[in-house]
Amino acid sequence: MAGATSLGLVRDELFATMEEAEQSLEQFITERENVSLLQQAIESLQQVRGTLKLIELTGAEMLAQEIQQQATDIPAGASEVRDIQLAALSTALFVLRRYLENLDAHREEMPEVLLPAINDLRKAGNQPPLPESFFFSVRLDQPRPLRDGTTRETVDLTAEGRRLRQMYQVGLLGFIREQSSASSLRLMLRALTRLDGLLGDDPRSRLCWIAAAAIEAQVDGQLLPRKSRKQLFARIDRELRQLLAAPDYEAPRLLLKEMLYLVALADTHGPLVEPLRETFSLTALPFTDHLLEEEYQRLTGPGQAVMRSLSSAIGEELASVKDLLDLIERGAADEESLGNLHALLGKLSKTLAMVGLTSAGNALQTQLAEVSSWVDQNPVPANALHGLADAVLYVEGMVASLDRGERREARPRAAPGADAQSFAIHQLAEARILVIDEAQACLALAKRAITAYLESEGDKMHLLNVPGTLQTARGGLWFLDQPRAAAMIGACADYIQRHMLEAPARPSEQMLETLADALASLEYYLEAGTLLPDEHSEVLDLAADSVRALGMPVAA
Repeated sequence: MAGATSLGLVRDELFATMEEAEQSLEQFITERENVSLLQQAIESLQQVRGTLKLIELTGAEMLAQEIQQQATDIPAGASEVRDIQLAALSTALFVLRRYLENLDAHREEMPEVLLPAINDLRKAGNQPPLPESFFFSVRLDQPRPLRDGTTRETVDLTAEGRRLRQMYQVGLLGFIREQSSASSLRLMLRALTRLDGLLGDDPRSRLCWIAAAAIEAQVDGQLLPRKSRKQLFARIDRELRQLLAAPDYEAPRLLLKEMLYLVALADTHGPLVEPLRETFSLTALPFTDHLLEEEYQRLTGPGQAVMRSLSSAIGEELASVKDLLDLIERGAADEESLGNLHALLGKLSKTLAMVGLTSAGNALQTQLAEVSSWVDQNPVPANALHGLADAVLYVEGMVASLDRGERREARPRAAPGADAQSFAIHQLAEARILVIDEAQACLALAKRAITAYLESEGDKMHLLNVPGTLQTARGGLWFLDQPRAAAMIGACADYIQRHMLEAPARPSEQMLETLADALASLEYYLEAGTLLPDEHSEVLDLAADSVRALGMPVAA
């Protein structure tokens, strides 16, 4: 009998030994010259590890082993330099106890949930982290299925590969910054699938094939943007450089395993993922990415979503305030409603100040005296009511920053108390969003039309409205003071008009793919770049390269 089923046989002794280790370690942190305390902790940890090994709890044993090794590395009289390592030891012991308690209660082993604690310990000890796929096994020697009718395109792989790698890098940068992650991943996916097509049956295409499926799984499975995954996709970029430089390139096996783990974890069935599942016999894992995150947060305490939950709670209270304002405006509010409004505003102002939104809290605080006077006024003056409504709008915009994590520092804000200015900024932002949405819709329509044109073997009827549609998007970008992006959309419209509608022959497949690259880059810019143009100029550089490859003039 082994694993979770045998934990009950050694439970009492195991937990008692762990408690001894925790107490000895806590005392040593206070009395660092007392080496006997550290030795007692190490001996208890050895016993814990031996017990876990005996009952074959692999993940728990690994964590206990890491704890023991780190504790052994601590010298007597450890200085403040070791504080991070000691803190990591205490946290890891806490996580191990919580894991074993949950395992004893539910009898469900999930060693993967212990990897963050193991890697935190390894980081504190200056050791490399274990990969996410450490507990995952797969045969990597399966050959790629033959692709029907697929031949390598006769293009300059060096030049075209460099442009596609740049496209991948632009998307990677957005993913690492967590700015429009989905669109960033789609741009990376576009680059890899294009490069895979260029390589054809070249063995080097294996990396692009598996990496593209991993990114599709990341998008469709809504996997979390963990640091390890950002590092994984960044490593793919470095591998692409070697792939393009070396005809005999072979992808590292550990990298392939990591990507296949993402495919298995996502349990999606997209067009790129499904053939990979069949080839490597990947079955669904008994957990999801979000379940792993929830379980680990349960082991360590409050999760990282506290501020988002708080934002949601404040939003509900603001909705109650707006309901009460609506009652007052219609003359249907009684003295109790006014009292509830005053209490709610006071509570909200304190909550906002507590979470660092001081100006928003002050905006409501200044309204409290006014609301107190409304009990003796019937009806409530319209200008006073509008003043509170403007303050609520200002607060609502500020609270939205909690949900976004306030990453858009470049977005203009009104000064505290400048409610009219805040409302104007809010209205302008709404107008910008509408224009951007319309431009995105224009690009999406153009892409659908081009797809229909290809599927119909060059029926130009599908393209008749595309140049005009793209010119509409161009006008919207001029309105948003985005002349460079507008000029490139206009160039794409001109190319479609001259080389697809008016030309007697259909452009080559390579030119059509390049046009699609340009539109994909512009679409990404609309989704991720228009609010922060300085940080996304490289996206426009990428689009400009594609437009130049089409033979269209591009202004510097």
